[in-house]
Amino acid sequence: MKGIILAGGSGTRLYPITKGTSKQLVPVYDKPMIYYPLSVLMQAGIKDILIITTAEDQPSFKRLLEDGSKLGVNLSYIIQPSPDGLAQAFLLGEEFIGDDACAMILGDNIFYGNGLEKLLKHAKDNAINGCATIFGYQVKDPERFGIMEIDESESGTVVVSVEEKPEKPKSDYAITGLYFYPKGVSCEAKKDKPSARGELEITTLNDLYLQEKKLKACLLGDGYTWFDTGTFDSLIDAANMIRTIQENKDRVICAPEAIAFKQGWLSKEQLESSADVMKKNKYGKYLKKVLEKRK
Repeated sequence: MKGIILAGGSGTRLYPITKGTSKQLVPVYDKPMIYYPLSVLMQAGIKDILIITTAEDQPSFKRLLEDGSKLGVNLSYIIQPSPDGLAQAFLLGEEFIGDDACAMILGDNIFYGNGLEKLLKHAKDNAINGCATIFGYQVKDPERFGIMEIDESESGTVVVSVEEKPEKPKSDYAITGLYFYPKGVSCEAKKDKPSARGELEITTLNDLYLQEKKLKACLLGDGYTWFDTGTFDSLIDAANMIRTIQENKDRVICAPEAIAFKQGWLSKEQLESSADVMKKNKYGKYLKKVLEKRK
């Protein structure tokens, strides 16, 4: 299965910070923002990942992440000429995806919660077996998001409809920036026509799968946290949450090197090398601790 991180856009909501750097490279507490969506794909067991960036920001991403080998993954890069909607990712990534299923995550989304890895692998299985999965999270201002209308019964959660930023939302479940699709998603994305905003809407793509009865929902309930870190307030809220969790648990969350080591994608020697580079801070000391537990 392939993975895509959509890290393009101009980040105007975070000006003046993002006038000099990509939003997805801004620090969220102790690591660059892109480490969080990267960690989600890695927790799902996805190793081959395409990062979609702007032309001006791509060198910075390559300087930070290189080819991904130090993080235990295989990274590719492609430029998004203009931000023409989230579904555009599957057109830009058509060659990369090939005949595989694919997960796509927005580069400014942060997910955390016990049991998340299990949910991700279930969504991955759905995609491999021919169904798409979207993740829902209850919000107080649903009119700001794409929304899923759901029907919960004894047989499970069924998606009834999906809408993009409706004036009168039919539910308070926002569709988060994490999507799992079966093989052929690029062909489905080609059916997506530009909206009134001139964008290829991801909601339209999701509706195509819904009409084919191939769309499933995973609701992130109590115990899970989702941040769309596109505003100053959400950035500080996410950073405070991560700091609190890490201080309370004496660990580092969303550390790609630690996830890769657990997956068997990095050797002890490779993890130790990364830990040595950062030995003066808590991140490096945590990687050392991960190594010591495996000895």
